[in-house]
Amino acid sequence: MRSLATRRVVELRRTGAGRVATAAWQLRALSAAIVAAWLVAAGAQLSGHATLLHHHTLIEGGSPLRVALPFFLLGWQVMIAAMMLPASLPSIGVFNAGLARPEGRRRGMAAFLASYALVWSLFGLVAFLGDDVLHHIVDATPWLAARPWLIEAAVVAIAGAYQLTPLKRRWLAACRHPAALLSSDATALHRARWVGLDHALACLGSSWALMLLMFAEGFANLWWMVALTAVMVYETTGRNGQWVATTIGIALLVFGAVLLVAMGIGPGL
Repeated sequence: MRSLATRRVVELRRTGAGRVATAAWQLRALSAAIVAAWLVAAGAQLSGHATLLHHHTLIEGGSPLRVALPFFLLGWQVMIAAMMLPASLPSIGVFNAGLARPEGRRRGMAAFLASYALVWSLFGLVAFLGDDVLHHIVDATPWLAARPWLIEAAVVAIAGAYQLTPLKRRWLAACRHPAALLSSDATALHRARWVGLDHALACLGSSWALMLLMFAEGFANLWWMVALTAVMVYETTGRNGQWVATTIGIALLVFGAVLLVAMGIGPGL
């Protein structure tokens, strides 16, 4: 059975094939932005500058929070473009194809993407501020400061456990089949920002734990970016997305346990 998004695209093509063709250049522009974000991430890592945007460096490096936070959010925008946009491209394509006029399409897409970026930027802001609090707690707790792998393993375990929850399945279903995009007035210009917000919140509900894991690893870890992006893209667009989400959850729980053992939990704890 075809997904709702697929049926919507077919309907749009039947009623206005020109819209789909006219919208294609905007999707190509988004694809180019995704490629550019990956090139920036790869270039930053190869040049050795990526660690400068790692949350640990920014928080522990001595810079005031008002200086560190904008630098983090700059790198976070690259991560959003590289990691989250690929998973949402099909839904963005459905929304874009439904916008009737070229001028409306530009403004509608801008409003949709601005809402999408806002949601994920706020998540990054909360994660960074929460990490700043965590650093103060660790600095004030020598026992925990001597065992940083406990925090790393906890983040991995949280991500793995969330993958197995009914809440994850519900949000993933909403992200995979965005009902707001399929409503009769979803492409009205005045609703574009709300449709973008609705889709972004669904995808945040589905992928926040994986992105928290990516936050913990940091902008400098390109291989984690590649692996987690592949997981999130397949979860959202693949035929067996729900099954993969469960499988990854189990794998992360096992990895968290292995991490604890490998880092020497026994004698020192």
